[in-house]
Amino acid sequence: MKKLEDRTYEFALRVIKLTKALPNDRETNHIANQLFRSATSVAANYRASRRGKSKKDFIAKLGIVLEEADESHFWLTLIIDTNLLPQEKVAPLQQEASELTAIFTTSLNTAKGNP
Repeated sequence: MKKLEDRTYEFALRVIKLTKALPNDRETNHIANQLFRSATSVAANYRASRRGKSKKDFIAKLGIVLEEADESHFWLTLIIDTNLLPQEKVAPLQQEASELTAIFTTSLNTAKGNP
Protein backbone atom coordinates (compact mmCIF):
# COMPACT_ATOMS: atom_id res chain seq x y z
CA MET A 1 0.00 0.00 0.00
CA LYS A 2 1.27 3.47 -0.86
CA LYS A 3 2.11 5.91 1.85
CA LEU A 4 -0.45 8.68 2.09
CA GLU A 5 2.21 11.32 1.49
CA ASP A 6 3.08 9.66 -1.84
CA ARG A 7 -0.58 9.25 -2.72
CA THR A 8 -1.38 12.93 -2.17
CA TYR A 9 1.71 13.96 -4.14
CA GLU A 10 0.73 11.71 -7.06
CA PHE A 11 -2.81 13.13 -6.91
CA ALA A 12 -1.36 16.63 -7.31
CA LEU A 13 0.80 15.52 -10.25
CA ARG A 14 -2.12 13.84 -11.99
CA VAL A 15 -4.29 16.92 -11.55
CA ILE A 16 -1.55 19.15 -12.98
CA LYS A 17 -1.46 16.93 -16.09
CA LEU A 18 -5.25 16.99 -16.33
CA THR A 19 -5.45 20.78 -16.11
CA LYS A 20 -3.02 21.03 -19.04
CA ALA A 21 -5.52 19.04 -21.14
CA LEU A 22 -8.40 21.44 -20.47
CA PRO A 23 -9.55 23.94 -23.12
CA ASN A 24 -7.97 27.38 -22.90
CA ASP A 25 -10.78 29.88 -22.35
CA ARG A 26 -11.71 32.28 -19.55
CA GLU A 27 -14.29 30.09 -17.83
CA THR A 28 -12.27 26.89 -18.04
CA ASN A 29 -9.09 28.62 -16.88
CA HIS A 30 -10.93 29.65 -13.71
CA ILE A 31 -11.95 26.04 -13.03
CA ALA A 32 -8.46 24.77 -13.90
CA ASN A 33 -6.81 27.28 -11.56
CA GLN A 34 -9.15 26.41 -8.69
CA LEU A 35 -8.59 22.68 -9.17
CA PHE A 36 -4.83 23.19 -9.49
CA ARG A 37 -4.75 25.13 -6.21
CA SER A 38 -6.92 22.74 -4.23
CA ALA A 39 -5.23 19.54 -5.44
CA THR A 40 -1.70 20.79 -4.83
CA SER A 41 -2.83 22.11 -1.45
CA VAL A 42 -3.92 18.58 -0.46
CA ALA A 43 -0.36 17.34 -0.90
CA ALA A 44 1.40 20.37 0.58
CA ASN A 45 -0.84 20.64 3.64
CA TYR A 46 -0.78 16.91 4.32
CA ARG A 47 2.99 17.07 4.34
CA ALA A 48 2.84 20.07 6.69
CA SER A 49 0.34 18.30 8.98
CA ARG A 50 2.79 15.46 9.53
CA ARG A 51 5.19 17.98 10.96
CA GLY A 52 2.66 19.72 13.19
CA LYS A 53 4.01 21.36 16.31
CA SER A 54 1.17 20.10 18.47
CA LYS A 55 -1.99 18.01 18.28
CA LYS A 56 -4.00 21.20 17.81
CA ASP A 57 -1.72 22.26 14.93
CA PHE A 58 -1.97 18.78 13.38
CA ILE A 59 -5.78 18.87 13.57
CA ALA A 60 -5.95 22.36 12.07
CA LYS A 61 -3.72 21.43 9.14
CA LEU A 62 -5.52 18.14 8.59
CA GLY A 63 -8.79 20.09 8.47
CA ILE A 64 -7.35 22.14 5.60
CA VAL A 65 -6.34 18.94 3.81
CA LEU A 66 -9.88 17.62 4.13
CA GLU A 67 -11.41 20.85 2.81
CA GLU A 68 -9.04 20.92 -0.16
CA ALA A 69 -9.64 17.26 -1.04
CA ASP A 70 -13.38 17.85 -0.98
CA GLU A 71 -12.98 21.02 -3.06
CA SER A 72 -10.89 19.11 -5.59
CA HIS A 73 -13.70 16.58 -5.88
CA PHE A 74 -16.13 19.45 -6.55
CA TRP A 75 -14.01 20.90 -9.39
CA LEU A 76 -13.48 17.48 -10.96
CA THR A 77 -17.23 16.85 -10.87
CA LEU A 78 -17.82 20.24 -12.47
CA ILE A 79 -15.38 19.39 -15.27
CA ILE A 80 -17.35 16.21 -15.96
CA ASP A 81 -20.77 17.84 -15.70
CA THR A 82 -19.82 20.68 -18.05
CA ASN A 83 -18.28 18.24 -20.56
CA LEU A 84 -14.92 19.99 -20.50
CA LEU A 85 -13.22 16.59 -20.67
CA PRO A 86 -14.60 13.08 -21.19
CA GLN A 87 -15.80 11.43 -18.00
CA GLU A 88 -13.47 8.46 -18.46
CA LYS A 89 -10.48 10.81 -18.36
CA VAL A 90 -11.61 12.57 -15.17
CA ALA A 91 -13.38 9.80 -13.24
CA PRO A 92 -10.21 8.15 -11.82
CA LEU A 93 -9.11 11.46 -10.32
CA GLN A 94 -12.62 12.12 -9.08
CA GLN A 95 -12.57 8.71 -7.38
CA GLU A 96 -9.17 9.46 -5.83
CA ALA A 97 -10.45 12.80 -4.50
CA SER A 98 -13.43 10.99 -3.01
CA GLU A 99 -11.22 8.38 -1.35
CA LEU A 100 -8.83 11.00 -0.01
CA THR A 101 -11.79 12.94 1.40
CA ALA A 102 -13.02 9.80 3.17
CA ILE A 103 -9.55 9.00 4.53
CA PHE A 104 -9.02 12.50 5.86
CA THR A 105 -12.52 12.65 7.35
CA THR A 106 -11.77 9.48 9.31
CA SER A 107 -8.28 10.68 10.27
CA LEU A 108 -9.60 14.01 11.48
CA ASN A 109 -12.34 12.38 13.54
CA THR A 110 -9.78 10.03 15.08
CA ALA A 111 -7.40 12.88 15.88
CA LYS A 112 -10.24 14.84 17.50
CA GLY A 113 -11.32 11.79 19.47
CA ASN A 114 -14.68 11.50 17.71
CA PRO A 115 -16.06 8.03 16.99
